[in-house]
Amino acid sequence: MQFVHINGVLIHYRLQRADEQRPVLVFVNSLGTDSRIWHHELPKLTDHYTVLTYDKRGHGLSDLANPPYSIADHVADLAGLLDHLGLSQVIVCGLSVGGLIGQGLYAKRPDLVKALILSNTAHKIGNAETWNNRIAAVEQNGIGSILDAIMERWFTEPFRKPENPAYRAYCNMLVRQPATGYSGTCAAIRDADFTEDAKKIAIPVLCIAGQQDGSTPPELVKSLADLIPGARYEILEDAAHIPCVEAPAAHAALIRGFIDQLD
Repeated sequence: MQFVHINGVLIHYRLQRADEQRPVLVFVNSLGTDSRIWHHELPKLTDHYTVLTYDKRGHGLSDLANPPYSIADHVADLAGLLDHLGLSQVIVCGLSVGGLIGQGLYAKRPDLVKALILSNTAHKIGNAETWNNRIAAVEQNGIGSILDAIMERWFTEPFRKPENPAYRAYCNMLVRQPATGYSGTCAAIRDADFTEDAKKIAIPVLCIAGQQDGSTPPELVKSLADLIPGARYEILEDAAHIPCVEAPAAHAALIRGFIDQLD
C-alpha cells in the first residue's frame, strides 16, 4: 500500500509499473466503493500497462477531508497525485462518479490525459432532488438504509444471490464506507454538469454501458457518447453498474481493444 498527502488530504494509492514504454492506465472508482473493485480485472491488464488505482477522498483508506465535496476537489486530488508521481498523458478509466472526475480532469488539465474510458457514467447524473433525498436518507439512517436499493442498481439479479460471497462482500464494502464521505460525494455528483465540456473533448473516448445498469442506463451513457466528437460506444449485455466486478473479462477486453488502437 502507498500513501501520500495531496492538497492536505491523505490519499491511498497503488502504482503497478510495467515497461516504461507501456501506456499508463488510471482507474477512478465509483461512489460507495474503493479501489478494490478493479482487482478482478487488473491481472488482465497489468502485464500490458502501468496501472494506477487509488481511493478518492472520503472512501477507502483515504482521508475524509472536509465534506461535502465538489467534483473540482476530486479532480484536484487526482491531478495532484499524477503530478506527484510524474505521470502525464495517461488513459483515465472512470466508473460512474469516476467518469465525472475523468471529464473534469481533462477539462482542467488536458496535458495529463491522452484518452478517456467513461464507464457507466454520463455528462450529468441524476437531479438535485434525487441526490438531496439520498443525502438525507444516509445522514438520518446510515448507508445501510439504502443498501438494497443500491445493490439492485449495481448488480444483475443472478449476481445478487445471498449465497454469492462476492455479492455479500460488496454489500459490506458499501456500508463500511464513511457515511459523510459517501454523502459528501453525492453532493459532488449532484452539482456536476459536463454537458458543454463533453462537446469540447478532443481526445479518443470509449463510453461503456451495462445493459442492466439501474444507475446510469445505456441510453444515458449513449447520450454522453453522442455529445463527444468521435466517441466510441459499447454495451456489456450481462452487466449492470459495476462491470469490473460482474464482467471483468469483458470489461478488460473493451479497455485493451480501445487502448491498442490508440496512436
